[in-house]
Amino acid sequence: MHIPDAMLQGAVCPVTAAVTALGLSATAYAAWKAEKKPSALSFAAVSALVFAGQMLNFPVQFGTSGHILGATLAVALLGSSFGVLSMSLAVLMQCLVFADGGVSVLGANLLNMALLAALPAIVVREFLLKDGAAKNNAAVTVKASFYGTAALVSVLLAAAACSVELSAAGAVAFDKVLPSMLFVHLLIGLCEGVITFVLYPLLAAQMQTADNKRGWLVPLGTAVIAAFVLSPFASQSPDGLEYIASVFGFLHTSAPLFSVPFADYSVPGVPAENLSTALAGLFGVVLMFVSGYGLRRLFQ
Repeated sequence: MHIPDAMLQGAVCPVTAAVTALGLSATAYAAWKAEKKPSALSFAAVSALVFAGQMLNFPVQFGTSGHILGATLAVALLGSSFGVLSMSLAVLMQCLVFADGGVSVLGANLLNMALLAALPAIVVREFLLKDGAAKNNAAVTVKASFYGTAALVSVLLAAAACSVELSAAGAVAFDKVLPSMLFVHLLIGLCEGVITFVLYPLLAAQMQTADNKRGWLVPLGTAVIAAFVLSPFASQSPDGLEYIASVFGFLHTSAPLFSVPFADYSVPGVPAENLSTALAGLFGVVLMFVSGYGLRRLFQ
């Protein structure tokens, strides 16, 4: 659901950038004041996993593809504010290093995929904490069900926000794009819900145990496998947004505003496409881990 540069025009870009700046400032403040913070290694590992997970496009209806957002999983594992920061780092890295999502629309992509997509999981997490279920290991299946549902809602919420932005930019009528975006992204959201339901108990069991100081190795190892081994086999079909754009005629391709080192998740000079994708994915995981570790260290 990464919006490219040419797709949004006009005031919607600076407006979404301003809203995003305010939202991320509030998020950073909340992270700074948080009593319970994830370790730097856990934050870095989950951030790397979010990045790797978004590389794995899977086929859906109409010859389109989709990938998980990961916002719900990030919030569930890292907490509300740090989950949003993790997602924001992934979206920023995808834009500036891999040309996935436009620079001029970075505010919109951060708003949709980091801030708004995290809201359902934040609501669920606060409910579980208030209810006491988040501290009850016996309720892990219940928590996974809640987070799985939140993951579905997060995808639909991001798709709806994208529809509003496209309509505001004059790209397509709102009454046309909204139902189409929600319909295409419903199956993607269902898939993310199932993935979240399965992954959350497995990762939480490793990361949230007080005496397990190496739990971060599980999400990091999963990220390496996803990016280096599985990403070369990801679906090459257009994603849901690209499909809708082609249907309604607002799909415009343009070169990135500046040169990036690994555009389209490929390594220059490596002729084998699968190997190029694998190496780019591995580099992305390493870069996300190092950047995530450094970002988390700022919030002592």
